[in-house]
Amino acid sequence: MSGSESPRRSRRPIPDRAWVAEAIRRVEADANRSADTHLHVFPLPEEWGIELYLKDESVHPTGSLKHRLARSLFLYALASGWIGEGTMIIEASSGSTAVSEAYFARLLGLPFVAVMPACTSPEKIALIEFYGGRCHLVDDPCGIYAESRRLAEETGGHFMDQFTYAERATDWRGNNNIAESIFEQLSAERHPVPRWIVVGAGTGGTSATIGRYVRYRRHETQLCVVDPDGSAFYGGWCDDDPDRTASGSRIEGIGRPRVEPSFVPTVVDRMMRVPDAASLAAMRFLMVATGRRTGGSTGTNLWGALALVAELRAAGEQGSVVTLICDSGDRYAHTYYDDGWVAAQGLDLMRYAKTLEEFAATGEWLAP
Repeated sequence: MSGSESPRRSRRPIPDRAWVAEAIRRVEADANRSADTHLHVFPLPEEWGIELYLKDESVHPTGSLKHRLARSLFLYALASGWIGEGTMIIEASSGSTAVSEAYFARLLGLPFVAVMPACTSPEKIALIEFYGGRCHLVDDPCGIYAESRRLAEETGGHFMDQFTYAERATDWRGNNNIAESIFEQLSAERHPVPRWIVVGAGTGGTSATIGRYVRYRRHETQLCVVDPDGSAFYGGWCDDDPDRTASGSRIEGIGRPRVEPSFVPTVVDRMMRVPDAASLAAMRFLMVATGRRTGGSTGTNLWGALALVAELRAAGEQGSVVTLICDSGDRYAHTYYDDGWVAAQGLDLMRYAKTLEEFAATGEWLAP
């Protein structure tokens, strides 16, 4: 089955409409109980005339940006008639999406299985199990897709397939998606239309939503997608190669060993490769500058955002830049915040930390 095909469901009975209606009510009620996520200001000198904003997706009930995606995926599958009472939910995930989907599965009284790489952080595994999910670990990260389909076929369950459906499950025109939220929160700021929005790509759904929204609303904002080492997105975008493959990323939540079906390259204005050591250095730099302990993907975002701030400053331009806090650093106590783990990975953070320190002192970006 190709990524663009709908799952086969010819033998599955049509879900009871009353159960589906109640399930949708529960998911929407959960959204109504959650306030919008905060937009924090990163400290930059006032005289620069440049603002950097961090949209804090870690405050969602399940602690990450993926809460939005999981909600959209459940609503999409329910409205499509793919989920009924008792349906086993199966997802291929490196962690945060599975945590959020386990939450919604429990909300609806459905069993949930996360098919995950064996290297996923123990903190994320514990969270999935906390919400009642079961973790099915595989040694080869590239094998999570086939294994998820196999489990769905064997159990009669539903494979959510975030990597295919992320870009179509979210209403990119608005309906309180992340892009609409950003622009509403910026409306009273000095530069309400940002020069750049910087995000990573895991499924590609967030970049697709933001890229489509800014075009639909005719904003001049440009979209930069930052991509970590070992990910296929950067090379696939640069060479217009949707079949590009790579080894996979050490930065959980972003980067993939293949260009996922939900990644829409035509809405991306620029891509930036970010070394893993730079991501972790920026993550730790953020903690010192703001007191916020975040994950590695937030570090990737911040590295790219600061580089763009430096470009604006070098060109004598003003404006605003927005990026995302994807999740909390509490999930990475045994990896990204463990100096022993970092050393074992052969990552030298110092050279990138010096770039960040020089930027903070002078506003200049010296390539490491």
